[in-house]
Amino acid sequence: MNASMSVRRGPCAVSLVRDRDHWAGRFLAMASPCDVLIEDVVSQAQAKHIVDAVAACAWRVEKKFSRYRPGSVVGEINDAAGAVVEVDEETANLLDFAATLTQLSEGRFDITSGVLRRAWTFDGGARIPSQEQIDALLPLVGWHKARWTRPALQLQPGMQIDFGGIGKEYAVDTAAAIANTAAPGVSCLVNFGGDVAVVNARQDGKAWRVGVEHSDRLGSPAEMLALRRGGIATSGDSRRFIQSGGRRYSHILDARTGWPVQQAPRSVTVVADTCTQAGSITTLAMLQGHDAGSFLQASGHRFWIQ
Repeated sequence: MNASMSVRRGPCAVSLVRDRDHWAGRFLAMASPCDVLIEDVVSQAQAKHIVDAVAACAWRVEKKFSRYRPGSVVGEINDAAGAVVEVDEETANLLDFAATLTQLSEGRFDITSGVLRRAWTFDGGARIPSQEQIDALLPLVGWHKARWTRPALQLQPGMQIDFGGIGKEYAVDTAAAIANTAAPGVSCLVNFGGDVAVVNARQDGKAWRVGVEHSDRLGSPAEMLALRRGGIATSGDSRRFIQSGGRRYSHILDARTGWPVQQAPRSVTVVADTCTQAGSITTLAMLQGHDAGSFLQASGHRFWIQ
C-alpha cells in the first residue's frame, strides 16, 4: 500500500503520496493544480517538509503579487492614484525584469496592459469589444509613461500593473530553489499549472517525464518530454480565447494596439535553464505572430509549436 498523508494549510490542503519511484505532493495555488515530485531518496517526513515549503512559497508569492488579493503589493501600487510607491527588493527585481521584456518585445509585452481586460473577456465566448472601447483604455497602457527609479514607482492616475505574464514562472523558480534548500542535492520537479522547474539530476540517472498538453484535446499530452534539469513553460490559447466570426482570438494581447496577436501559433513550449527564462521566450515568441517559429529557431532553445 502506498504511504499517503494530507495536512491543512489555511484554505488549501497539501497531500503527499508515494507514487512508484518518487513522492508526489499536490496542492492548489494561483488558480492552478500544483505538483511537487521528489525522488525517493528521502523519507516521508523529509518529503512532507519539502512539499510544505514549496506550497508555502506558492501561497506567499500569490498573496504578495496577485492583483486579485486584497493587500497585495500590486493592489497597493494600482490603488495609489498617481502617488509614489516605494517597493521592496523582490518587487523591484520583477519590475526590472518586466521592463526588460518590454524593451525586448519592442513594446508588445507591457505589465501596464492589464487594464485592457476591462474590454476583453477571454472566456470562450464570442463578444469582441469595439475599437472605441479599446481606444479608451490605450492611454492607460505603456510602461514608458510610468516613472520608475528603483525603489520608487509612480504610475499615472488610472494606470495599473499586472504580473500575470511572468508571476507564475517566477513562483516556480523561487519554489524550486526553496526545495533545494530544504533538501540539498535531492532532485525535485515543481509544476505550477504546467510551468515546470527541476533542480538537480536524479541519482538513478532517470529523467522526469513532463507532458505538453494538446492544444485541442485538453488533458491529453501532445508530447512527453524528458527533463533532468531546467525549466519548461507553455504559452497558448487552449483555455483562454474568444471564438467569433469563424476566427479564434488568443488572450495574448499586443500592448501597442490593444488587440490579440494575429497569426500566432496555438501553443508554444520552450525548455530553458529556468522556468522564468522559458516563459519569457514563449511569450516573446507568441508576440511575434507568424514569425514565432523564426524567433524560436534563433533563440537556440528546444521548443515545440502546435
